[in-house]
Amino acid sequence: MTTYSPKDLSVGQLHGLLLSSVAPRPIAFASTLNEDGVPNLSPFSFFNVFSANPPIMIFSPARRVRNNTTKHTLANVKANREVVINMVNYDMVHQMSLASSEYPEDINEFDKSGFTMLNSEVVKPFRVAESPVQFECKINDIIELGSEGGAGNLIICEVVKIHVSDDVLKHDGTINQERLDLVARAGGNYYSRANRGFFEVPKPSSQLGIGVDAIPDFIRNSMILTGNDLGMLGNVVALPENKEIKAFIEDVSERYPDIKEMSHRDKHKIAQNYLSYGDVQSAWKLLLS
Repeated sequence: MTTYSPKDLSVGQLHGLLLSSVAPRPIAFASTLNEDGVPNLSPFSFFNVFSANPPIMIFSPARRVRNNTTKHTLANVKANREVVINMVNYDMVHQMSLASSEYPEDINEFDKSGFTMLNSEVVKPFRVAESPVQFECKINDIIELGSEGGAGNLIICEVVKIHVSDDVLKHDGTINQERLDLVARAGGNYYSRANRGFFEVPKPSSQLGIGVDAIPDFIRNSMILTGNDLGMLGNVVALPENKEIKAFIEDVSERYPDIKEMSHRDKHKIAQNYLSYGDVQSAWKLLLS
C-alpha cells in the first residue's frame, strides 16, 4: 500500500486523490442570484444532507486550485443568504455539466445550459424545472476553511420548502429510487448513475446479531467465503438448532446426493450461493451440517 502525507503532495495531487477516492458524491445543483438579480447556476459535489430536524444541507464551493479564485455562487450566497439546491438526474447531466462552465457574472447559466427557470415559493433564486427534486433553502452560516487554493467554504443551508416531481413518487409518498435516476460525481471526468448500481443491504438485527467473532473458525477462516458473506452470517440472532440442520439436509439431499460427504470447501461454495440470494438461514444450516 502506498502511503502519502498531505503536506508532501501538491494541492493538485491531493485534490485529485481526494476526489477520486471519496466517490461517488451527490451533486448540489445550486441556483442563486447576484446583487443585481442575475441568476446563477452551478454544480457542486462537495455536498450532502446533515440533519433532518432542522433539515440541514451543506455544500462547499471550494476555492479554485489553479488560481485561488472563487465561484460566483459563493459571492451570491454571502450577499443574499438564499439558494435552491436542485438534484441532478441522468436526463440532465450533460446540461448540468455545461452550466459548470466559467461564464461571466452577467451571464445566466439557465439560458446557456437550456434549463427552465421556475419561480420559488419562499426564496428568490429560481428552481430548475427539469430537476426531479428541488430544495428551497435559507443560509444559516458560511464557514470558510482557508484562504488558499483548494480551501472549502461550507454553506450551511436550512431547507424551507421541498418540491418533488410526481413522476418519482410512490403511492405511499416515498421516492422511487430507480425512477429518480440520480447521478453522482467521481474523479476526473467520471460520474456514476445510481439506479444502475443499486443493491440492498438489510439493516443489522435490532436484537443484535451474533457477530463475525462468534462464527466458528472453520467458517470464519474459509478460503471461499468473503467478508461480505461473513457479515451476513454474523447478522443472525442465533444459530440454527441441530434438528433444523438435519431437516434441511434431508430436504436438499435429492439436489445434492453427496452432501453428507462434501468437503468444507464444497459446502462453502454452495453456502455462498445461498447467501447471494439472501438466504442466510439455509447457508448456516449447510455450513453447520
